[in-house]
Amino acid sequence: MSQMVADTLVAVLEQIGVKQIFGLIGDSLNPLGDAVRRSRIEWIGVRHEEGAALAASGQAKLTGRLAVCAGTTGPGSTHLVAGLYEAARDHAPVLALSGDMATRLRGIDYLQTTEPDLLFRDVSIYTETVSTPAQAPSVIHQAISAAYARRGVAHLTLPIDVIGAKAVGHVPSVGTLRPRPEFAASAADIAAVVQKIDASGTIVIMCGNGCHGAADELRALSDRLKAPLIHSFKGKDIMPFDDPHWMGGIGMIGTKADYNATMRCDLLLMLGTDYPFSEFLPQKGAIVQIDERAGVLGRRAPTALGVVGSVRPTVKLLLDAVAAKSDSKFFERVTSERRKWDDMLDKQADPNRSPDRIHPQAVARAVSDAAKRDAIFVIDTGLNTLWSGNWIRQSGSQRILASFNNCAVGTALGQANGIQALDRSRQVVALTGDGGFNMLMGEFLTAAHHKLPVKVVVYNNSSLGLIVLEAEGVGLPAYRKAIEFPNPDFATLARACGGHGFTAKQPGELRGAIAEALAVGGPAIVDCVVAADEIPNLPHFDVEQAGHYAIAKIREAVIAATGR
Repeated sequence: MSQMVADTLVAVLEQIGVKQIFGLIGDSLNPLGDAVRRSRIEWIGVRHEEGAALAASGQAKLTGRLAVCAGTTGPGSTHLVAGLYEAARDHAPVLALSGDMATRLRGIDYLQTTEPDLLFRDVSIYTETVSTPAQAPSVIHQAISAAYARRGVAHLTLPIDVIGAKAVGHVPSVGTLRPRPEFAASAADIAAVVQKIDASGTIVIMCGNGCHGAADELRALSDRLKAPLIHSFKGKDIMPFDDPHWMGGIGMIGTKADYNATMRCDLLLMLGTDYPFSEFLPQKGAIVQIDERAGVLGRRAPTALGVVGSVRPTVKLLLDAVAAKSDSKFFERVTSERRKWDDMLDKQADPNRSPDRIHPQAVARAVSDAAKRDAIFVIDTGLNTLWSGNWIRQSGSQRILASFNNCAVGTALGQANGIQALDRSRQVVALTGDGGFNMLMGEFLTAAHHKLPVKVVVYNNSSLGLIVLEAEGVGLPAYRKAIEFPNPDFATLARACGGHGFTAKQPGELRGAIAEALAVGGPAIVDCVVAADEIPNLPHFDVEQAGHYAIAKIREAVIAATGR
């Protein structure tokens, strides 16, 4: 049998290490499916194409390597788009494949007609239609190369008559299709950073996603400069929660100690982070930012110096050049304030805090305490992000992923499925609110079907909790009719799908339900019925915001009394 264009595509994906393709098969993808059937790549059929895009995004975010998803003609491809924003916004290399009708049917308003290259333009850094077999090898190479070079989504439209046609040649230069290597900042920039550091008395080092793999270098720099290490949410898992250098996060997933330190220090050294919330960053211009991406330098807060370079090799050069500091009073004060904050978190996470209801902080802490030392936590978006982000105590060997920049609700389970497919023996835990889980709960069927032992922990408060907080934060009463909703019995749902289901409604049931779920073979859901009126900690709470909450609560009381 002669090789098809689809075989050319699948062959290069095998060569560069792709293990799975996530998608929903359809008529225009049949040649691709046949090529996958004869390869070593695993086809994972999802229940919704958005789940396929999320699975690929999760894989790519975790590994930094290309992951692949596919959807068929028209609606099958349009369903991919929402999930692909996970990869686009978190800068992860994903190849999205759209099946399409035969080329002779284009331009005549045929069934399921779309313009995929136009549709995918915003979410993709590269999008192209494979128009002829002769063109295919070069376009396939260009798409994968772009995904790696610019760290984002590359998209190919695959008309059925083209990918089913006889192949013409092979994809060239396969050895060039790999992640970008690290690189150090220039000597001149290193000298400029050293000058800023040596001239500053108190320094805070903020660590983001670009600091992964640089834990030893960061500890050494912290010791040398007597500088506390703080992190963005993306950087939380770089070190164990109890590492004495690691003071916690900033912002809503953070501590008051870190906010105060950041605002009081002489110099904030931002490493591998494009932290977006400017209100938690100093505005006095005392910032040095180091990042691989030149376009992110200086855009979040007034910055004295921006340097292009990877964190690990650049910090190594700084360690050879900066003068050691001897005054540790600032570091010790931040440590003391951090311990007080941690004591508060521990009290809030105590399951015995209330006799008859479960507080969401206790759920996150129970999962954290019971999880394996190398577990991967995938956190959904919403109020549950704050519970998981603040109360999980990471081991340093665990990983934490979320919808970091896209902040999309309903993304955790799909991403967890993709991550679990990489290694079915590693513990993967999706933590999600009930609203987010309801959006793509069908992807639990994907887990059961493909024997992906993902554990799903649901914060069940029968509402969109973050929307309540956001409304009250601007002085508006929460619109309960739009925010609150009934839920199914999630444990029964799990069993109906072929998984395992557990429920915790009382504090005494919580740890046992979570421990059982994490120990069981196969996918499982833990339905944790939590208090709906819990308010998260606010490390920085201004007077105007306090007034908004007060006004909102008064309005809610009036509505409750009058119905208007």
